[in-house]
Amino acid sequence: MREGFTYTRREFLKKAGLAGGAMVMANVAGGIPSAAAAMEEEKGAADELLKGVCDIHIHAAPDVKGRCINEFDFACKAKDLGYRAVMYKSNEWSCHDRAYLIRQALPDFEVFGSFCMNYAVGDKINVHAAKMAVETTGHCCKCIWMPTMAAVYPNAVEGRAGQGIPVVQDGKVLPEVVQVMEICADHDIIFATGHSSPQESLLMAAKAKEVGVHKFVVTHVNSLIWRMTADDIKRCVDLGAYIELCYLPRVWGAGTAMSQYERESARDFMNYVSVAPERSFISTDMGQANMPDPSEGMRACIGELLDGGVSQRVVDTLVRRNPAYLLGLEG
Repeated sequence: MREGFTYTRREFLKKAGLAGGAMVMANVAGGIPSAAAAMEEEKGAADELLKGVCDIHIHAAPDVKGRCINEFDFACKAKDLGYRAVMYKSNEWSCHDRAYLIRQALPDFEVFGSFCMNYAVGDKINVHAAKMAVETTGHCCKCIWMPTMAAVYPNAVEGRAGQGIPVVQDGKVLPEVVQVMEICADHDIIFATGHSSPQESLLMAAKAKEVGVHKFVVTHVNSLIWRMTADDIKRCVDLGAYIELCYLPRVWGAGTAMSQYERESARDFMNYVSVAPERSFISTDMGQANMPDPSEGMRACIGELLDGGVSQRVVDTLVRRNPAYLLGLEG
């Protein structure tokens, strides 16, 4: 396995099995390929690498940021490729209600949404919004994320101290956060740390164990300012947490539409995978405009894991069994 992830865009798509044909992006500067044409080409083309995959952190349109594909088109594509389930994430708007509508058109495919506690629902953790999310028709909300774009931690790191929606104060998890944990526990759905700091995530992990949250997730521990040490990851796991590893850091970087970020090395990614694989899962965190779509990322990820010597059993745990459990799809 190569130390650096130095594929050109065409090499990336070739590695993912999609170079040429309708799935190659029209051009990096020019926008989105025809989803309809892509799906026509891929109908019935189930992919053995992707069969049974559950990706539970996908960004798609409609959203306030540009996306490379919309939620309905990606659900159709994922179904054709053999996915078991997808869960969408929008930082600013609910998407569990749209998941309900998509399921009407794709009744034999598992599509879910989630809900983020950002400024669109107030300037503090909104317990009422969480209650309404889990009671929405279809019960498609499978995750409530703590603040992401409105989190205190990234604001402080970027020099905007005092801004953001807090989850912790004076070393204690805020009461409204605990109430949301209780809602997640009562409905057996995911409580996710969002863009909280590693230290905040550890505090919430301890509180989640006390509350009885069975599906507590520490998010993207291998990404940027949220990177955790192996010891911190193990502490979270000991408290009952599941660990999310995102593949996006292996895809962004020089020569991409997200060139402002340094690409994570193959070695670093594999080191994260090895820390606690039985309590970890891999999401793509993909869907950004002018970047490969989530299925391309997931295919490349699985290929990289297998090429790197990760056993099929562990790969299945990371991209199939654990995310399926978190979605309530046991069996």
